Amino acid sequence: MKQALIIIDVQNDYFEGGKSVLWNSSDTLAKVEYILEIFRTQKYPVIHVQHINNRAGATFFLPNTNGVLIHPKLTPLENEYLVVKHTPNSFFETNLSDILKQIGTKDVVICGMMSHMCIDTTVRACKDYAINVTLIDDACTTKDLSYNGRTIPAKVVHESFMASLNGMFAKVIKGSEFKL
Repeated sequence: MKQALIIIDVQNDYFEGGKSVLWNSSDTLAKVEYILEIFRTQKYPVIHVQHINNRAGATFFLPNTNGVLIHPKLTPLENEYLVVKHTPNSFFETNLSDILKQIGTKDVVICGMMSHMCIDTTVRACKDYAINVTLIDDACTTKDLSYNGRTIPAKVVHESFMASLNGMFAKVIKGSEFKL
């Protein structure tokens, strides 16, 4: 059974000049590109997930803006899938589950942005669908968070979520460890 790659929310607003720039986004993009190239070379299925924010008061991923677009280095090819979502869960009110059934796989590789939000939510949802997840640690990133008047650095947020997901919800590995 072939694995499918799911790239979540690697969109312009998360990069320099965007409305919600993330920690380490350029290095993360390079790792996502590396994993994507492996899948494209082997002609394995690729699914791009794009978040379009239609929530009142949203400040990024706004419809009809440059920021909502998938990063140009990852532009989907004609034979690749595009799933549009409006919540952190890539399955909620989308066709992602149908695409995975059509492909015939229960094994996915996930990477993208943000570790504490859409990555976490989607990886946990995979468990509900009996989907096995390999999560690429260094092909995901996030941002600083505030809690109780303190700033939690993005690196700590990211590592905490990778640790939380590893084992029960996913096999978390570095991009250099990944093999099809």
